[in-house]
Amino acid sequence: MSVSDPNLREHRRPFYSAALTALKEGQPAAIFVLLGLFLTVVAAAVMTWGIVALSMVALALVPIVMITLVLITVGK
Repeated sequence: MSVSDPNLREHRRPFYSAALTALKEGQPAAIFVLLGLFLTVVAAAVMTWGIVALSMVALALVPIVMITLVLITVGK
């Protein structure tokens, strides 16, 4: 059986698709599942590449933190 087999009836979905579906439906617990998934990926990256991976994650989160601080300051 290959991936291009037309008789392949099993649909392969990503392992995080259940959390994304729950998030679309408005279930608040899905945010915690996605947060746990994100922290697991970051921990695996730090174990693999060390402090460089941690600094890249921090650099990627700078705009999110800045927007959050501005929204808190404005009062929204």
